[in-house]
Amino acid sequence: MHTEFLMGNAAIAMGAVAAGLNVVSGYPGTPSTEVLETTARHNDGSIYVEWSANEKAAMELAAGAAYCGARTMVTMKQVGLNVASDPLMSLAYIGVKGGMVVLVADDPGPISSQTEQDTRRFAAFSKLPCFDPSGVQEAYDMIQEAFTYSEKYHTPVLFRPTTRVCHGYASIQVKDKADYLVNQPEGFVKDSSKWVIFPRLSYQNHIRMEERNEQLQEVFSGYERNCIRPAADPGCKKGIATHGISYAYTMEVLHGKSAPGVLKVATPFPFPEQLAVEFLQGLDEVLCLEELDPVIEQELVYLCGKYHLPTKIRGKLTHDVAPAGENSCDSVAKDLAAFLGWEQPAAAAPETPPQLPVRPPVLCAGCPHRASFFAVKEAMKGKKSVFCGDIGCYTLGNAMPLDMVDTCLCMGAGVNMTQGIGKVEPDTTCFAFVGDSTFFASAITGMVNAVYNQANMTLVVLDNSTTAMTGHQPHPGTGKTMMGQVVDKVSIVDTLHGIGVKTVETVDPLHLKEAVACVKRVASQPGVKAIIFKSPCAVLIKSGKPAEIEESKCIQCKKCIRTLGCPGIILQDGKVRIEQALCTGCGLCAQVCPTQAIGGACHA
Repeated sequence: MHTEFLMGNAAIAMGAVAAGLNVVSGYPGTPSTEVLETTARHNDGSIYVEWSANEKAAMELAAGAAYCGARTMVTMKQVGLNVASDPLMSLAYIGVKGGMVVLVADDPGPISSQTEQDTRRFAAFSKLPCFDPSGVQEAYDMIQEAFTYSEKYHTPVLFRPTTRVCHGYASIQVKDKADYLVNQPEGFVKDSSKWVIFPRLSYQNHIRMEERNEQLQEVFSGYERNCIRPAADPGCKKGIATHGISYAYTMEVLHGKSAPGVLKVATPFPFPEQLAVEFLQGLDEVLCLEELDPVIEQELVYLCGKYHLPTKIRGKLTHDVAPAGENSCDSVAKDLAAFLGWEQPAAAAPETPPQLPVRPPVLCAGCPHRASFFAVKEAMKGKKSVFCGDIGCYTLGNAMPLDMVDTCLCMGAGVNMTQGIGKVEPDTTCFAFVGDSTFFASAITGMVNAVYNQANMTLVVLDNSTTAMTGHQPHPGTGKTMMGQVVDKVSIVDTLHGIGVKTVETVDPLHLKEAVACVKRVASQPGVKAIIFKSPCAVLIKSGKPAEIEESKCIQCKKCIRTLGCPGIILQDGKVRIEQALCTGCGLCAQVCPTQAIGGACHA
């Protein structure tokens, strides 16, 4: 063993590698992304690593490998589990041969997500065991134990870290490479009575699942990561039940105080029933501190009823704890003080901070998506139009002054929502914006639907040749894989033509006149058509010569600021200036300036 300073996601990856991981697949999404990327960096060639086209593909690939006896892991964030839920629900019935861990990183807050889903609920729904780490060291150790339980009970297991565990850092004890487990898959053994899901097989396996989970309730009551921390005062009639990062916050707040007993729940499903009942014995009240749903709270309420215990369970359902959002040391301290009758922690007198400018999230300086949105906006001036957005950097196209994202639901939804709007409002010109990665992940089937059902819409693919929002991961259109292979790119143009989209035009959005003309020409045609705005992500290219303002021509109309909202264009002493450190020289502002006062940029 040796010590390393690791991010939680890196610790999870290293733990999986130490557990004999053979295959890992996933789809990038904060806060889960670094798990697969760290695995790839520490791959000695014995692990197959893949960014899949989407979470469903990743789940099915990992399942196939697990059928062969491989130890597999699939990674995603909580909304990605929605995409992968179809194969996962059936896989819960079929089971696996090799250990299979489904890592789903939840995002309380939410900090970078559309939802505050709680994967612990999905564990109960799918009847799959769930592991819920409370810190970096535990995440490293627990992922290895998760593989063991998965293999022993022939079931996929869910592993549910949250953002603060995923992105926290700690010095932890990790295994030396010589101590890694080496797993040699047996290979796929044909057995249609096991691997082919028929209704009768599902019925029989459902019975086995229920029996297994009853057994796991008892097993998990003895699992060392489910534990009771005894009260400092044996006469204390109050207790705390918690889990995950909230356990770490609770222990920090209670440190050095005459604290009540604490129940730590590391496996929310199957719930460690016997351990929880032992904890509840003799207590008058228990406060549940958890993210996000009242999972522990409802389990304890149920157990009090089942075992006729008089303990009052408090938490989110009793409004003693906030019903939504992530916990913090401060929020836990406040909740504990109210519950235990302690003096409320004094709020530190805030220092007067310096006056800072408001900094809403914006598209990067030089981002080609800004030019794409602007081109469509210019082309559609005066026309009844709707612009359906999607998940990615380009969601920021909703901000002023662009104001070009009218809807955003989930990945790929804009393509189908556009069709629905067009059916109800046939006089509306409908656009659906997707990125190149999202096109492959979840937009292709929507386009098949559009062609088949004779929609009237324009697909706009914002192709910057990467998965930009989550850290520039490769996708089928980049021609690279996580195994380091250079492969044939999957052509978006050919794909669209192949499913029956006859009009597909490609244009560089930074050539504004050409881009506007292209939008006018394509959008005026009936039926399903597509525009591909192709220009690389500004973060990945070497910046060109920054733009310059010729003051003798500048009339201070501020159109460049009012229409584009580029952070590279600023006001200084009431005058328009180019921020040289930010400007990439994309030239869009030069093409917008009515007096040709901006020059020096690439496309000017």
